[in-house]
Amino acid sequence: NGAAVSRVRGSQPGQDSSRWHVVRKFLGLISSHNIPVYLIDPLILALVDKDIEQIRSSPDGPSPECKYFCAPRDFTTFALLDKTWKHEVGLFRTAEKMGFQWLKVINKDPRLDGMDDLSGMEIPLHYIFKLASHAIHLVVFYERSGNFLWHGPLRLKHHMDRKFVPFRKLHFGRYPGAFEKPELLLVSIDDLKVQIPKNPSSFLEEVSHSRFLECRYREARAFFQLYPDDTSLDAVEFRKKAKSLLHLATQTLNSLGVKFWLSSGTCLGWYRQCNVIPHSKDVDLGIFIRDYKADIIPAFQKAGLPLKHKFGKVEDSLELSFQGEDDVKLDIFFFYEEDDHIWNGGTQAKSGKKFKYLFPKFTLCWTEFVELKVHVPCETLQYVEANYGPEWKVPVKAWDWKSSPSNVQDNGVWPIDEWDNVIQIY
Repeated sequence: NGAAVSRVRGSQPGQDSSRWHVVRKFLGLISSHNIPVYLIDPLILALVDKDIEQIRSSPDGPSPECKYFCAPRDFTTFALLDKTWKHEVGLFRTAEKMGFQWLKVINKDPRLDGMDDLSGMEIPLHYIFKLASHAIHLVVFYERSGNFLWHGPLRLKHHMDRKFVPFRKLHFGRYPGAFEKPELLLVSIDDLKVQIPKNPSSFLEEVSHSRFLECRYREARAFFQLYPDDTSLDAVEFRKKAKSLLHLATQTLNSLGVKFWLSSGTCLGWYRQCNVIPHSKDVDLGIFIRDYKADIIPAFQKAGLPLKHKFGKVEDSLELSFQGEDDVKLDIFFFYEEDDHIWNGGTQAKSGKKFKYLFPKFTLCWTEFVELKVHVPCETLQYVEANYGPEWKVPVKAWDWKSSPSNVQDNGVWPIDEWDNVIQIY
């Protein structure tokens, strides 16, 4: 309304109300086409988060100044859920009448990559609406089978204008990203009604760790041409049990807020063949020792997974194993960070011998595996090669954890007086 415009025009020195006007026009545009969008702009949400209690308590409160949408930035970023909207043509026509220039970025739908007959189908991933010197970046989120949201990368095709906007400054799109579905809150910010994530700080935390790696379907297909998949009844049964164990482990660790990733053979199965390796006989997870919590063991026992063994101690070479259905077990390895590498330990129960497995430093990315959103090392190739050597592509059925890994080292022997504490078998 007129009052809001005049008030924004009187905004503080150094603030630019032209951005506010572009956002207001954009919100008018999408509202006229009934498109539900929500604000995911990290710069604005960081400002909003500081005042979140005040903003929540005064949904229609007057804004004495343009504090959020006038802050200096090149873009304002919104999100759109793919399934909430399908009709583009009318939107673009209206946008042009309102003075917007627009750009649509499409790319392959990775959810169909595992299906030969459907791979290659393209979907919209990003829209950019530009008016004067400000641009709106609209990120399209898709629901994945793990019940999470995913956005694709922003890759410009050859014919596209690379100078349309300063693409390098975009917060979303350099990499694909994965997010939990946010609960939304309708608020008034600078006299504009917008939806925002109900908990901006947890959404901002997700942004900084949202990078997503797609499973390598093409390489998996090539692998299965060389080594046909085991489809025996035993293999099918094991995969089913391993999947259900991984779902239970994910639920349990997520409920404790403990960050974990696919490790050892489970990580190799994801990277090499997009599936559980049927002869592996267990599920392997990694956790940084800094994320260890004493209630991990009771939480798994409560979930119906009894402790099978506990080796090592929190300060050194900790390793837990839980018994799943039949003979399928869950192994959790704890990783210790040094200046130039990361390692986890192993213990031989009968001799008290200690082993150490060295890995190059790595960070964590999200992926989708057996219909779950889980972490894997972003530097997966280096991680897998450290463990399985340059021949990791070739399946090995006879594997000795004490001598087969490329990165194993002797690490001494546990003193006999510590054995009761560091070698516990149930």
